[in-house]
Amino acid sequence: MTIHLSRLLLVGVLLLTPFGLGACAADAPKSPLGCAASGAPCLSGPALVSLKTSQGDVELELSGDAAPLTAGNFVDLVRRGVYDNTVFHRVVNEPTPFVVQGGDPQSADPKVPATLYGTGSFVDPANDQPRLIPLELQLKGEPEPRYGAEVVDPAESAKLSLKHDRGALAMARSADPNSASAQFYIALKPLTELDGRYAVFGRVVKGMEVVDRIKQGDRLIKATLLKGGTLVKDKP
Repeated sequence: MTIHLSRLLLVGVLLLTPFGLGACAADAPKSPLGCAASGAPCLSGPALVSLKTSQGDVELELSGDAAPLTAGNFVDLVRRGVYDNTVFHRVVNEPTPFVVQGGDPQSADPKVPATLYGTGSFVDPANDQPRLIPLELQLKGEPEPRYGAEVVDPAESAKLSLKHDRGALAMARSADPNSASAQFYIALKPLTELDGRYAVFGRVVKGMEVVDRIKQGDRLIKATLLKGGTLVKDKP
């Protein structure tokens, strides 16, 4: 009972403090949503990304099939160097393992106080505006991902192609489903309560023991694309 209550409280924190993205809540993208309409590129096929952290190296496998827009946005930010020297600003492992969160671009700026970590988005230099991407969820048996709305029906959630298993890589966002930008998190244990609400787009394939060691304030020193990473402007 105590563990179950703790998990509910953690989810409540996500809703009240929009997963570390409260201050970046610009207007969310309007319909149509998806690869063809987004300002971010989409990923065609898989990609392998290495994260060099202050605790060691982690490898991530991204799915361009199940999450082309979310994974493509991440690969683009890796290539731009947006994640280099950023801080893991939110690590929750008590009273039960939850998430390791990072990727706030402004945390790489020594002039930005730590109290503001978790409030930043990627600002596209092409237009000087925050780049926001919609919630993207792929259900098995459907030809394309769904965009812009949570999946709350348990029967539909059971069909999600990518779920919050231990090691799942997903996008942080505010209370608006269409407000993800750069911040991401890694699940420290299965988090079924987040399935259908946040976009999973990959998983840890090497170095999960490193993720377990990460503490709040540790740094992501360098993110590097190792393999794949074909980006397209329309749907793959």
